[in-house]
Amino acid sequence: MSGVRAAARVGHQRTVPAAERAWSADPYADALRAGRGPLFLRRADGRLLPLDVERWCAEADAADLEVLRRCEGAVLDVGCGPGRLVAALGARGRSVLGIDVSEAAVAHTVGRGGPALLRSVFDPLPGTGRWGTALLLDGNVGIGGDPVALLRRVARLVVAGGLLIVETVPCPDVDERVLVQVTDARRPPGAPFPWARLGTPALLRCAAGAGWRADGQWSAGGRSFVALRAE
Repeated sequence: MSGVRAAARVGHQRTVPAAERAWSADPYADALRAGRGPLFLRRADGRLLPLDVERWCAEADAADLEVLRRCEGAVLDVGCGPGRLVAALGARGRSVLGIDVSEAAVAHTVGRGGPALLRSVFDPLPGTGRWGTALLLDGNVGIGGDPVALLRRVARLVVAGGLLIVETVPCPDVDERVLVQVTDARRPPGAPFPWARLGTPALLRCAAGAGWRADGQWSAGGRSFVALRAE
């Protein structure tokens, strides 16, 4: 992955689809700049799903460090947010790249000294087929609202036998495909976009049809994780 760090700092201009603009618009961008919420995903039924902005903007915690300890080779952080994992890996001398559709998130990551690109996971990406590990943490297995399509895409990004670490919903029975809006519960919410929420059993079902096999499960800090190995 030579040259990834330098190239990533240059950034990339792209036309952002309407469903992704919510992550670059208020109130998400404001929350990242402030380093705190409140911030939620609002479901069509009115239920608010809290987003842990404070943890995302903090340094990597013990649960994060356990994930990073398991990473192999060069690491692609899909939906890197404000870059705590990218920064932590970079500080350890690891080859890493964060990608995100939020301009504020990419700017925050670069500001922490981490390489990041303004891209969707479904865009052309550097290092396709050569990443040793991909990360889908902080609910990012929900990207696009179609976990099988997302997992198939990530399988094409990693090396043969590559590793994917996914954070799942701690409630194991969760298996949802929903429309959500980003909101701070004060201003009008942004445009709706598809999202998914998966507990570990649902993730494993999706993975089995998307080119992955289970390679481990664990919990830390009240969070749940699954390691998958590309077939």
